[in-house]
Parts: sequence; C-alpha cells; structure tokens
Amino acid sequence: MKILVPIKQVPESSNVKMDSATGTLIRTGVETVVNPLDLYAIETALRLKERFFPHDGEITALSMGPPAAMRVLKEAAAMGCNRCALLSDKRFGGADTWATSYTLAQGAKKLGPFDIIIAGERATDGDTAQVGPALAAWLDIPVLTYVSKIEEIAGGRIRVERLVEEGYEMLDAPLPCLITVVKEIAVPRLPTLKGKLASREMNIPVYSADDIGGNPQYFGLNGSPTRVAKIYTPSVSRGGRTIKAQDEDSLKHAVDVLMNLLAEKGLI
Repeated sequence: MKILVPIKQVPESSNVKMDSATGTLIRTGVETVVNPLDLYAIETALRLKERFFPHDGEITALSMGPPAAMRVLKEAAAMGCNRCALLSDKRFGGADTWATSYTLAQGAKKLGPFDIIIAGERATDGDTAQVGPALAAWLDIPVLTYVSKIEEIAGGRIRVERLVEEGYEMLDAPLPCLITVVKEIAVPRLPTLKGKLASREMNIPVYSADDIGGNPQYFGLNGSPTRVAKIYTPSVSRGGRTIKAQDEDSLKHAVDVLMNLLAEKGLI
C-alpha cells in the first residue's frame, strides 16, 4: 500500500505578507510552518499504515515551494513518513489552485503510482479547499471530501464516514482514490526524538519543472487562470467614542452617556 500526502508550507499567521503587484503571497524569507490541517492528513496516513498495512505500507510526503519548504518535509519525516520530495522551481511561483494541483499531479505521477492520496481539508493561507479535489481530477481518480473516519480498506475499495451539514454519510469508492480529511479524524502526534534523528539523515530529492514533465504553460503564475485583481486594507467606516471610567463620578457619567445613546437608537 503506497500512500501520498501532499503538504503545504504556510506563513505563520503573524508573518503573512502579500505582493501587491502580483496578488500572491510572499514566501521567500518568511518563517513558515506545516499547514496545520495537513498535520491531520499525515496522522491519518500513519494510522492507516499502522492499522491495515504495518509491514508493507509506505507513506510519501510531497510539497511544492521554495527551498525553505524542505523544513516542513523534514517535520513530516520526523512524524513518520517514509519518503519525502520537494517540487521547487521558479517556474512554479505564483501558482493558483489550478496550477498548483496540476504541478502536484505531475509530481505524483513521477513518484507513484499510489493507492491512496490523503490531503488536508484546506490550506490556512488560501482557504479554498480546491487543491485536493483538483489533484484528483488531474489524476482521474475518485475523490472523497471531508472524511471524518476511515472504516475499512479491503478488496481494492475504501469505505469512509464523511462529515456533512446534516450529520454523517457513508461512502464507498475504488482504489486508487483521494480523500480530504477534517480535524475530527485524528489528533496529530508529535515528532519523536528517533523520528527527528531519522529526518536529518533522510535524502529528500528536489524536482524541477523539467524533472516532472507536463505542459510548461500550466505551471506557476503564467499558467494560472485566476488572478487577484486588487489588494487593499479595508478602512474602518464606523467612528467611536471612548469614555474612561476611573472613579465613581466618571463611571456614573459613562453609564448616563450609554443609556442616552441606547435610548436615541430606540433600543431601550
């Protein structure tokens, strides 16, 4: 059983920066972490291997990004992934979800084939939840989204529990397939000391656009059919008034002002 987990490096929430000219995130020189929701995908893959394929299961973590993305792959290796690979090329830069999923699909074809691909529900920087299903479309395999539990894998099929607005539904699909998982599926484990030592020794290959093949017109910003038209900081249109209540008299005054305001608005 070969499992692929596509993961993404995202800026820490306090370090998000945008390029106003291209409308894309600035990733170079920015401290990044593993997309938090991808940690659930890694944990799901690890548990799947331990439960169903303890002796012949293999987990590969794949990421696309600048050389700094090697850090998140090292973390995936420390958690227990057997192989890791990085897709890194300036031609991949500025990709939207369409171009990103295409590039990951080319990487999956080079490293695969895989029996199952497990992705996080979405990335915290883009919040679109499009890359996982789009990756399945490029590979022409079934996709099961918002999976909260894997019930069984047997006879070349997988049965899962899927989270929907009304509750849960059971789905069955043939392998190979792609699933996206929600937080409910598992609690991500912490890397062990043994895993961290192993990750230091792991040789992680880096593949360029030439290495993975495909249509070069589909890569990066030039291959992205969507564009961010404008970036701006919204202005606060509402005014406010601050009344400091530092003693009994100022507190009474503040209460009177508030009550008068509520009365003017017809709220009391």
